[in-house]
Amino acid sequence: MRGRTTDSTFMQRALGLGLSQLGKTVPNPSVGCVIVRDGVVIAEGATGDGGRPHAEEAALAALGGEAEGATAYVTLEPCGERSNGACSCSQRLVEAKVKRVVFACEDPSPYASHIGTERLKAAGIEVETGLMADECAALIADFVKNLPVKR
Repeated sequence: MRGRTTDSTFMQRALGLGLSQLGKTVPNPSVGCVIVRDGVVIAEGATGDGGRPHAEEAALAALGGEAEGATAYVTLEPCGERSNGACSCSQRLVEAKVKRVVFACEDPSPYASHIGTERLKAAGIEVETGLMADECAALIADFVKNLPVKR
């Protein structure tokens, strides 16, 4: 069963995961991720202490990277690029063959905004944005304040 209520329930869980790491992930934002297949949570993760691993990376690692046909609920747009050159979360989700990604807030980084979304859509993954964006914005407030301005 898929619907706004179910989506909200899973995003609420992702928000809770992100809140559990709030203040511990600097310089990165605190993010929560819940991966669901057939209405059942199959993995979850949050940004690690110091910003690594990313939430999606942690959740996918718990599954051995296998999430074919699943939906990922993420409090922030999956990253399109990583500053350390590692595989981005959007690429990891593509490789894991998720069918749908629902995220709350767009990536506010002037260097990465929308890159993750574009990669997911190009791979044929259904992308929905904005669910619980106001609630999840608290997770990235400090991150946004410290972003450089792209020139």
